Amino acid sequence: MTTRLLALGAAGVLLCFNAWAADMAIGFTVDAVTLDPGNYRARDTETLLRLMYDGMTTHGPGMKVVPELASGWQQRDPVNYDFTLRKDAKWHDGSSVVADDVVFTFTRLMTPGAINGQTSPRKDLLGPLKSVQKLDENTVRFVLDKPWPVFPTMLTFQEVIPKAFVEKVGAAGLATQEDGSGPFRLLEWRRGEQLVMQRVGSSCIDHLIVKVLPENASRVAALLAGDVDIVNELPVDAIRQVEANANTKVVAVNGTRSFFVALNNTKPPFSDARVRQAANYALNKQVIIDRILRGRATALNGVLSPDTFGFDASLPAYGYDVAKAKALLAAAGHPDGIDVTLDTDGAGKDMAEAIATLLTQAGIRTKVAVGEATQVRARWLTKGAREGDMWLSSWGNGSLDPIDIFDPTLHTGGRGNSSGYSNPEVDKLLDAADTETDQAKRLDEYKQAQVLVNRDAPWIFLWLPQDIYGVSARLTGFAPSPDGRLNLRDACVK
Repeated sequence: MTTRLLALGAAGVLLCFNAWAADMAIGFTVDAVTLDPGNYRARDTETLLRLMYDGMTTHGPGMKVVPELASGWQQRDPVNYDFTLRKDAKWHDGSSVVADDVVFTFTRLMTPGAINGQTSPRKDLLGPLKSVQKLDENTVRFVLDKPWPVFPTMLTFQEVIPKAFVEKVGAAGLATQEDGSGPFRLLEWRRGEQLVMQRVGSSCIDHLIVKVLPENASRVAALLAGDVDIVNELPVDAIRQVEANANTKVVAVNGTRSFFVALNNTKPPFSDARVRQAANYALNKQVIIDRILRGRATALNGVLSPDTFGFDASLPAYGYDVAKAKALLAAAGHPDGIDVTLDTDGAGKDMAEAIATLLTQAGIRTKVAVGEATQVRARWLTKGAREGDMWLSSWGNGSLDPIDIFDPTLHTGGRGNSSGYSNPEVDKLLDAADTETDQAKRLDEYKQAQVLVNRDAPWIFLWLPQDIYGVSARLTGFAPSPDGRLNLRDACVK
């Protein structure tokens, strides 16, 4: 690799370095929207930031919540958690991570207007967190307004930032620079093109280059040519090609994103539960899983992934049954079927068309409307009257706890409740489970809620896809994580 010149830091200090001896490259679908850990709400941005920043907790093997910047924690009572910091935790500038940094980080997230007049979009991920208090240089206390049993889990989503650095560079500087505590430090960021990072500490990797390659064909070609060592979102139609190449292989893990077709519960025809149930019986989702997704997905009968706490494997399945779908439509006053529109963005166009074809065969005559992703999402998730019929959508659940997906998508008024679904019984169960500290009771509450949602069918329940990666045969020490993280601390390239 040729010698590069790049500007680092607010002072624009110029550094140069020669050809790199042991580099790893990643072909990644999208660039980070910002480098400010408090000012984003995109999973891919979190994946990139986690290469440079650590959180108080993280996910270990089996998605178990384990300490990261913390050496451990103790729950004093239902609303007070004391966390002790690792004494060897350092920022990339060499200074120690201390309690003041943690207090600063979470106060910035909780305080309205704290980011140059803007409130952090990550604020609601902290739930009922009321304050963070410094007990000593290495100990902080998190104080909640009410019990929230998933609090240590939800801390896995938030990176800690250094108080002194942010006060020096401001919010604008934090958006383009970093001084984290993670395994890699930033050397260069060319927006829309690549991030270049240097490994912190001893490792067989000297530098990590993240190349932004949104086109599927470009990512696959780069992997097959040996230009990158990992690609995310490997398209299923490229699996055989990657497996057939002696220098590459496919690795996969169950993802955490549930896919569904949101049905507009607030107006006919989908205000009638019988029509919603008919739509579920009308779709042969196993055919789509087998033929389009190449078997790389698990069919769902509700909102939760099979890996989520509280998942009920005994929910009745909506098997493919055209006769039953037509009978339900007739009972709801639609003996001749219905005409509806399925909204989607460009990325979902092919899948939406496959779904529309199958629904049409059962009398739910469906046309597909393709729109710009941001506009489609805003139209369905804006509170107020919903005008559409159906929307091909999904929701991530990186915590693998129901609170992270059930509450936002199916609680009355939830921020992700695109269907407008409202059931007071479900709301009561979700509210109780949110603060229930008895895990057995909490499990039962979520199972009861799943039974009701399965019956009410606010969505066409679809599937949970695998997260599929293509990797170089020279790569070792990497295993995909269900939360989408690129865990490269132990990665090595031969």
